[in-house]
Amino acid sequence: MSEPRPSGPRPRVLSGIRPTGAGFQLGNYLGAVRHWAAMQDEADCFFFLADLHALTDVPDPAHLRARTRESAAELLAMGVDPARSTVFAQSHIREHAELGWILGCLTGFGEASRMTQFKDKGGSSSSGASVGLFTYPVLQAADILMYQAASVPIGEDQRQHLELTRDLAQRFNARYGDTFAVPGPYVGKDGARIKDLQDPTRKMSKSIGGNGTLWVLDAPEVLTKKIKSAVTDTGREVRVDIAEKAGVSNLLTILSVVTERPLDALEADFAGKGYGDLKGAVAEAVVAEFAPVRKRYAELVADPAELDRLLAVGAGRAREVAVATMAAVRERVGLLAPQP
Repeated sequence: MSEPRPSGPRPRVLSGIRPTGAGFQLGNYLGAVRHWAAMQDEADCFFFLADLHALTDVPDPAHLRARTRESAAELLAMGVDPARSTVFAQSHIREHAELGWILGCLTGFGEASRMTQFKDKGGSSSSGASVGLFTYPVLQAADILMYQAASVPIGEDQRQHLELTRDLAQRFNARYGDTFAVPGPYVGKDGARIKDLQDPTRKMSKSIGGNGTLWVLDAPEVLTKKIKSAVTDTGREVRVDIAEKAGVSNLLTILSVVTERPLDALEADFAGKGYGDLKGAVAEAVVAEFAPVRKRYAELVADPAELDRLLAVGAGRAREVAVATMAAVRERVGLLAPQP
């Protein structure tokens, strides 16, 4: 039987993103994808498009297919390299669903019902949630454990799901023998928390969208208009003060992360200047940051056959690991081995 654990010198890191909404927004890019591109040099990276998870929203089929390709194009345009990372669609690896079922049989009903994502999306109402949404964190655990990932880049809102994943890995290993790596959070450079431009008390969000969200593929004039319409305050001084100047602090944070300049240096730059100057600088920096991404994205999305080929190559690599993992899992839980 093949050994499912990775044996290479680099730690394996896995992360996925749902191909939903209007694409990737600035917070995704600065807080996740840009770090994904950087970590390719130090880790064995598996990045997948979570199209099975997207089904919990009951999307239009044609839109889901289109968004999956478009999301792949965005990832590649933002620096994920299919030659250095394994990039694939979740649904192309059937073992995900199988492992999700097996782990579901080890998950307590109360344990699953405590997941905050289920409760936040109407889980307290029997008519407001699907079984798929209820078992979403279990499938997410299967996604991670399938590839024996040592670590997972996560936001604070996903920490509870990672804890469930760790619990299930330890529970399976205790019952059936050492099978799964127990993953931890990926510890990389701290990402800045990018806030909504219209409500800087909440994070910029794919699901909320609107004029407070900067999409990576927004046209330059749209980005500029949104930034120049950002909420600030009644004062004029450009400085970081989360309590009193949340909007200004958010704009300074965006400019700091995009230009890689410290906040105190930016405060000095804008001494004696006003909010119009700040917004103009932020708009210029964001438009410049996204320009090569937009150009590369247009080239990629214009060739869907090539995108499909690249996803197929990634699925082939992922399948090698998934098949080895599931061979071990099936043997250990007592399932008959399938015959060729």
